[in-house]
Amino acid sequence: MHDGYTVAYLLPRPTPFQVVERAEVEVDPEPDERSERIDVFGNRVLQVGVHHSHDSLTLHAESDVVVEPAPEPAPGPRWEEVAAAIRELRGGEALTVRSFVGSSPYVPLEVHGPPLRELADASFPPGRDVVAGARALCHEIFTAFAYDPSFTDVSTPLSAVLEHRRGVCQDFAHLAAGALRALGLAARYVSGYIETEPPPGRPRLIGADASHAWCSVWVPEQGWIDFDPTNDHLPAHRHVTVAWGRDYGDVAPARGVVIGPSARQTLTVAVDVERVTSPV
Repeated sequence: MHDGYTVAYLLPRPTPFQVVERAEVEVDPEPDERSERIDVFGNRVLQVGVHHSHDSLTLHAESDVVVEPAPEPAPGPRWEEVAAAIRELRGGEALTVRSFVGSSPYVPLEVHGPPLRELADASFPPGRDVVAGARALCHEIFTAFAYDPSFTDVSTPLSAVLEHRRGVCQDFAHLAAGALRALGLAARYVSGYIETEPPPGRPRLIGADASHAWCSVWVPEQGWIDFDPTNDHLPAHRHVTVAWGRDYGDVAPARGVVIGPSARQTLTVAVDVERVTSPV
């Protein structure tokens, strides 16, 4: 490759329950151009340009974060009241909430709205409180859809996930966000990592963890509540937040372009989440 430009979402962001003590990304080969910015959603974005000949590009991210357990959410208002309140938002809160209500490239409501609404209706009957509904939706996706990493990739449309009832965490986060948005609720796609545990009697393997994705729903007076339909967790726990957006396209861990002769390209990803200290 003669030239390349990469945009990466690998630096964790602070949240009400997460303090970032250190976050670094080493780039090999040494880039000719490097900068960091904050995007429209408040995420930390690394931009790297390698403008000389190179055969590979390695991004090695290391972070130390302190994650506090999210409290169990209190019951919320009826979901219909929340949807109505979102429509009436004005000012700064409208900017931070209403961006996550409509369609997005990976969650096109104009295409998948009816099946997503059907998925939502089972968990959100009339009058149900929004937190209970989100909890039910989380469980519904966990039980009705099979986790199958061989079935999808980043280009698989949501229609295939709905039809075949299988996918991975990215797909399930998109399903949850789409179902909530089909009701007029606000839902964020969250990208990050999750601490996993080895099977009983088996050693912990370095690099055996993976990038993860989950969803957040907005509740008046409580703010954003994370839930993980891949693991049936509400609130989400053992999660390290990196970035959030409308869908995967807003916060892909790394994307870019390269210029050079035609060549076979491969991508290798390894993630390790290690607990440094135990909670008191």
